[in-house]
Amino acid sequence: MPADLDEKVKRYEDMLKRALQKAKYSPIPASHMYAVAKDYYTMAEAYYKDGVYFLENKDPVNALASFSYGHAWLDAGAKLGVFAVDDETLFTI
Repeated sequence: MPADLDEKVKRYEDMLKRALQKAKYSPIPASHMYAVAKDYYTMAEAYYKDGVYFLENKDPVNALASFSYGHAWLDAGAKLGVFAVDDETLFTI
């Protein structure tokens, strides 16, 4: 049986929120890769805010998509090495 949509939205919102708290920039501040990390993090934050907006406007499908995309930015950054992460439950490391 598929997961209940509301439960899944809450789970993905929580996952992105925790990932945002754990993702730390790893490149040196003056480097190009630091700018990449900043861009990836900014995109993840924007998708988190979009997801919250969609939840407030009773649109759980777009909220779920937003939280999923936001997490994908952080996960891709972790894979690329622009984020120092140590949680295998939140990131593909």
